[in-house]
Amino acid sequence: MNSSVLLRLMVMLVQLWPCSPSTQNSSTQNTVQSFTAVRRVKRSWLWEPLFATEEQISPHPVYIGQLKSDLDKQDGSLEYILTGEGAGTFFFINEYNGKIYVKQKLDREKKPFYTLRAQAINRSTKLPVEPESEFIIKVRDINDNEPQFLDGPYVATVPEMSPEGTSVTQVTATDADDPSYGNSARLLYSLIQGQPYFSVEPKTGVIRMASQMDRETKDQYLVIIQAKDMVGQPGAFSATATVTINLSDVNDNPPKFQQRLYYMRVSEEAPVGTTVGKVFAEDSDIGDNAAMDYFIEADSSDVFYIITNNETQEGIILLKKRVDYESQRRYSIHVKAVNRYIDERFLKEGPFEDTTIVKINVEDADEPPVFTSESYMMEIFEGAMSGALVGVVTARDPDDSGSPVRYSIVHSMQLKGLLSINEHNGAIITTEPLDRERASWHNFTVTATETRNPEKISEANVYVQVLDVNDNAPEFPKNYETFVCENAVSGQV
Repeated sequence: MNSSVLLRLMVMLVQLWPCSPSTQNSSTQNTVQSFTAVRRVKRSWLWEPLFATEEQISPHPVYIGQLKSDLDKQDGSLEYILTGEGAGTFFFINEYNGKIYVKQKLDREKKPFYTLRAQAINRSTKLPVEPESEFIIKVRDINDNEPQFLDGPYVATVPEMSPEGTSVTQVTATDADDPSYGNSARLLYSLIQGQPYFSVEPKTGVIRMASQMDRETKDQYLVIIQAKDMVGQPGAFSATATVTINLSDVNDNPPKFQQRLYYMRVSEEAPVGTTVGKVFAEDSDIGDNAAMDYFIEADSSDVFYIITNNETQEGIILLKKRVDYESQRRYSIHVKAVNRYIDERFLKEGPFEDTTIVKINVEDADEPPVFTSESYMMEIFEGAMSGALVGVVTARDPDDSGSPVRYSIVHSMQLKGLLSINEHNGAIITTEPLDRERASWHNFTVTATETRNPEKISEANVYVQVLDVNDNAPEFPKNYETFVCENAVSGQV
């Protein structure tokens, strides 16, 4: 071998050995250094980007590309070596021409690319003619995955009577295919069930109101959304999701009395605070939107009043003051029901209130006699003879003015034997003379009892003052004893 050929071979060996061990024999280093003035020729790999399609099934290995050194003279002197991810299992290389094949089915969703290394060596010397280089085989996607709704089933709530176009909720499907390649992961949403009340935006999955709906007519809807990949083209995969849409209540209904006229009764014996009856205005809304307050209008508000039962939303009519059958036997009152919370959006629908009439009859009761006064003040001079008239008490039966009444005195020990009362006319007389100096006042209770019903009894207090007369001579409080001197002058005290 002549010197020029040897020189060219040594330069090529140095240039194609970037991964050679750092420790080399000194003779080789000296040889390289002796030729540093020779110009170096750049060598490189020659290959195009490599792709392998996923899910390919073939009885024979599938060719995907070729690695080639520009030093390859195609004389079989070079050997190509493949290492790295999948080398020998999924991929292998023809060691003579650098052609790469895939021999097993790939799944892009499990592994989208493989990183490998290629090396070209001289088959005879086993020395590298190209530096080891790293490259990537990308797995090309096919549409082999269905869309999935991972967050379903969906539940959403939207106020009733919401205007058309109101956003209800958004559904989102995912597709494991490659979104950057082709249309395999490009989804299109459509409505399978839910027309004509709802619509869905094809690209975003946003569900919107397509018309105004009334909760009082129907409060829940089941909507089915479909997601198709391949932008809905033939052969696309699809998935569906169910969305339960509930309509929440708004105050769009006024209270309404089901009766235009109520009849009630109350006894004249009923005490203040007695429940006379109940009224009810129905409201199709729920919760606070159905809350209402009741009012009594006109002149009857001084006899009756009304409160609201917040649990049942009933109006309870109560007695504000006692009624008297003999004075007024019938009352007619107007009761108004008004929504407590008003939604101004629906004021144009009309007033959120309603009115009804309540007729209340007063029932007669057998009342006890009624004294003309709650208490009586009387006077009599002391010393008046027995049988003297002190005064008269009077009571009548309010149910029947002609019904007889009997009077009596509730005697005490101090009063016993001093005064008496005529049971028929209520005249109080003395039974013995009264002495002011012994007692100047006599206080006692008289009763009036219905003759026909002895259980009906009334009482009144009587206060009798004994007036003074001059019936007592002066008296010295003690006996007096005095002394006088024998020589006392005339006029001396």
